[in-house]
Amino acid sequence: MQAMKQKTTKTAPETLLSSARTDKTPPEDLPSSAQNGSGAIQSAFRAVPAKKDLTILPALLLPWYGKNRRVLPWRENTDPYRVWISEIMLQQTRVEAVKEKYLQFLTALPNVFALADCSEDTLMKLWEGLGYYSRARNLQKAARMIAQNGFPETAEELKKLPGIGDYTAGAIASIAFEQAAPAVDGNVVRVLSRVLADTRDAATLKTAFQQELAPVYPPKKRGDFTQSLMELGATVCLPSSPLCGRCPLQKICKTRGDALPAKREKPQKRQIKAAVLLFRSGGGIWLCKRINGLLKGTYGFFFTQNPLQKDQLSDFLSRAGLQNFSFGKSEKHRHVFSHVEWDMTAYVVDTEENVSALSLPDGYFVDNEGATDFSALRLFSVQEAVSSLSVPSAFRWCLDLLL
Repeated sequence: MQAMKQKTTKTAPETLLSSARTDKTPPEDLPSSAQNGSGAIQSAFRAVPAKKDLTILPALLLPWYGKNRRVLPWRENTDPYRVWISEIMLQQTRVEAVKEKYLQFLTALPNVFALADCSEDTLMKLWEGLGYYSRARNLQKAARMIAQNGFPETAEELKKLPGIGDYTAGAIASIAFEQAAPAVDGNVVRVLSRVLADTRDAATLKTAFQQELAPVYPPKKRGDFTQSLMELGATVCLPSSPLCGRCPLQKICKTRGDALPAKREKPQKRQIKAAVLLFRSGGGIWLCKRINGLLKGTYGFFFTQNPLQKDQLSDFLSRAGLQNFSFGKSEKHRHVFSHVEWDMTAYVVDTEENVSALSLPDGYFVDNEGATDFSALRLFSVQEAVSSLSVPSAFRWCLDLLL
């Protein structure tokens, strides 16, 4: 068996945060004790924001946004369907990763009726590479409701649709329908917590800013105002080392650095060790559609949480009922989800027997994490797997071992 390599992939970028200030000059409204260094700077910030501090935001942000906003495909048309698709895609996913997928999605499914009627396999293939596949399933559930009842125009009505919470409802209502509906995400919390020097935790701030931003909205360009706050957080008021010198809110900002929002320790990810068997027969490969757990609705290879070492693999396959087989390449790979890590070892297994007729030996199991029963496997050509099936990045690396 060939030597194994190690790879690591992630479904979403990690956010890097720093508590160090980039501007060493203390804000002018800090008490003298804080300016003299006694006590933490963060504890000296005001805990309750003054709402009047927010009223100037449209006058400062709208001209800046008009000159500095990025050219993005979803900003060319404020049709509610297009706004909705873009906002769901952009959740936990980098802008650069969304651009091409957004255009492909709209080409294939140009309206809510097309989305409502498409097959699950088509939908998952269009979503391939974006991760968090439950978003796609919720999109289709919501599309079927909209096709029957029309597109809701208020944030409250939008929140009744699957997969739409406060943020997405506010984004659609303000951008597509020009309503005074705040869309408060991590970018907005970061911007406003720094402007107001508000030390409350992010969850509290999200709720507070949702309420306090609504009366600040201008009578016109409400969608632009929503996007200006997002844009500032995404391009200038960065999690660490913010570009304060470029910020249109610099003169009113009471932090001028990255000390806020208050950081919280991330929970440790659960670790799962698994074996992935890549069965290959006559130029075809055996895949199964995952019916539960992570990556539901996508296609993957035989997967079990029973980690199989090289010396255990032959015995496992023989006990499963496979008689004639040989081994090809093997590789180790780590895939990082938001809450769990899969440490996988993949083995290519060449055989001309019917793999779907095998049986799990005693002591091996199938569970809700997506472990595979042999009976679920089906034989596909490599070309079909690549072009027609949704093989997520957690398994897509395996295709290279089979070519």
